Amino acid sequence: MASSSTFTKAKSFGKRVIGESEHPVPVVSVKDWTRNLTQSPARDALRYVKSLFPIFGWITRYNFGWLSGDVVAGLTVGIVVVPQSMSYAQIATLPTQYGLYSAFVGVLIYCLFATSKDVSIGPVAVMSLTVSRIIASVNEHHPDVWSGPQIATTVAFICGFIVLGIGILRIGWLVEFIPSPAVSGFMTGSAINIVAGQVPGLLGETGFNTRDSTYKVIINCFKFLPVTKMDAAFGITGLVSLYLIRIGCDYLGARYPRRKRLFFFLSVFRNAFVIVILTIASWLYCRHRKSKSGKYPIKILQTVPRGFQHVGPPVIDKDLVSAIAGEIPVATIILLLEHIAISKSFGRLNGYKINPNQELIAIGVTNTIGTVFGAYPATGSFSRSALKSKSGVRTPAAGILTAIVVIVALYGLTPAFFWIPSAGLSGVVIHAVADLVASPKQVYSFWRVSPLEFVIWAAAVLVTVFSTIENGIYTSICASLALLLVRIAHPRGYFLGKVTLSEQRNPSETREVYVPLKERPGVLSPVKVVPPLPGVIVYRFEESVLYPNTSLLNDALVDHVKKHTRRGIDMSQIRMSDRPWNDPGPKPGQDENAENLAKPVLHAIVLDFSGVSHIDTTGVQSLIDTRTEVERWANKNVEFHFATVLSPWIRRGLIAGGFGIGSPSSGAPTEIAPVVPYRGGRSQIREPSKAADIEAIEESLQADGSPIVPEDTPFFHFDLTAAVRAAEAGLGADRSERSSIIKSPGNAKTEV
Repeated sequence: MASSSTFTKAKSFGKRVIGESEHPVPVVSVKDWTRNLTQSPARDALRYVKSLFPIFGWITRYNFGWLSGDVVAGLTVGIVVVPQSMSYAQIATLPTQYGLYSAFVGVLIYCLFATSKDVSIGPVAVMSLTVSRIIASVNEHHPDVWSGPQIATTVAFICGFIVLGIGILRIGWLVEFIPSPAVSGFMTGSAINIVAGQVPGLLGETGFNTRDSTYKVIINCFKFLPVTKMDAAFGITGLVSLYLIRIGCDYLGARYPRRKRLFFFLSVFRNAFVIVILTIASWLYCRHRKSKSGKYPIKILQTVPRGFQHVGPPVIDKDLVSAIAGEIPVATIILLLEHIAISKSFGRLNGYKINPNQELIAIGVTNTIGTVFGAYPATGSFSRSALKSKSGVRTPAAGILTAIVVIVALYGLTPAFFWIPSAGLSGVVIHAVADLVASPKQVYSFWRVSPLEFVIWAAAVLVTVFSTIENGIYTSICASLALLLVRIAHPRGYFLGKVTLSEQRNPSETREVYVPLKERPGVLSPVKVVPPLPGVIVYRFEESVLYPNTSLLNDALVDHVKKHTRRGIDMSQIRMSDRPWNDPGPKPGQDENAENLAKPVLHAIVLDFSGVSHIDTTGVQSLIDTRTEVERWANKNVEFHFATVLSPWIRRGLIAGGFGIGSPSSGAPTEIAPVVPYRGGRSQIREPSKAADIEAIEESLQADGSPIVPEDTPFFHFDLTAAVRAAEAGLGADRSERSSIIKSPGNAKTEV
């Protein structure tokens, strides 16, 4: 807040004389703007350099309590990443060792720059498919000029350098312009594309282009069924075994909860177990059946070079760069978009917040350095990140253990890789990628929150299936931006009319409000907002809650809560090994709340939605994230009240997120519409109760004095005054309840 002297100075300089009259002119100059950017350039520069290496923020506090979780998670992911990396290298039409190169560099370098403890960097299916298409395109226009590995390495270098620049310049907010349904749409379409392309390898079918459009590949798979080879015996057996092991372990884990963790790790080893069994069977079947031409009866990997064979400076040919220039945008989008979506998802699931700019720096550095080892583009893997999360990882240091496992495989297991059947690797790919297909419940969530975004999701899937992944990505992005521009360029307007309402407690007292004539109850005439009691926060967001601005809403609320309210738990009483890796809190024995006794404990947040005409899926998810973060800070349920919700579609979306109905947030969804399904994670969405169904809240304004806001949505309020009163009334009841707990005889509880 500006001081009075500052205001007087601005007022005196804010006039100029024209003739005999004074006219106000703008007083903000370029100098004022630059002064507001920073007060201490040297200090800010040092802070910026330090922020590039988040590892220094937590490595000094590393302890044995974290080590056990990191060791288990690192080794577990390492066992999975080895067969997956070789499988994904086949999708990229590269020798299998290049998948291991990418996996090693990804997990090792990422831990130095990560703001997410769960994400595992390495080869992924969608990026591998994109690399294969780039290689095929270059070879089609420039046959026999560059090798596949050189093309893939060049793509990794250029894309990594671009993403690194975006992160360093702190313009990662550009990612916010691609909403969740668009990401889910092209990932679902890509997963279907990859599964269809791996079926021929699973069955040993040949004779047609597996890089063609998905629907053509599916048709050709049926046409070539009569020429299925012996590879199908290995591929189908491996795929069925993977699903049987997973289903069996999930059932036994639910049947015997005490041994659930044991069955979880047995399920984790299914990839390695199936590959080992298939390799032994392949060796027994093929060792004496080599033809005179050197071929075996089934397709196997054969020789895999030991160790790193291509370490050295990357060879970047300017002619090759020109040849792949048209493919770089889509490769870069996939590289950063998939990673940011996954890191945000696991951040909200496990209670921490990632820095998108720093994550872009991490994958940029990873891919740039990876070219020295001959790696091809790597980004965040959902399946391995989910596995890492559920294995109990505590810090990003778990990637070091994963890198050790990959090194052991590269230098000690390559002779055994000779007999791995390619059909078995195709089964591993299908098993891993099939989980990226959106579930019916997830698709319904898109429809329920925003039907227009469901159309975008469906368009991305259909274009990807019937055309290419590139076209699917461009379609989803362009459709999302077009929808955003339409919403911004054509905001809703209402003609208002006066309505006289009677107070429920005293019918003789009336007040006048203004609502739309033909629409649902709308905005009141301008009123002065009275500051609420301590513990209640009132916030007005004067724009539609859409995916480009949801991060601002989340940051404003969470930062204000942490600055102006007390933490609801004494962190000084918690052991360092039990604290989150990215939120250390005060030193042991130093109560941070002792210095903040004047600050209240948060009770309720009141959101004035009078300026909000739209809310989308990402906006609802941001409110859910905000609720989770402030409740974690307050260590209690926090009421969220909504005032002047204009549109029934906004009410529909908020109720889908668990707001307005008055139930505790513990039963509300954590993710309203996750980009990819998270097996074994926290609840994603629950079906609304009959009382909170959309038909029940779309009641029109009644002329006979009946309530405007339905009773089944008690936290939706017709005006801001009613919302603040309800929040303050709840605050009084909450204080009375806690006082009774403190004063009750023999009760040892105290208020935090």
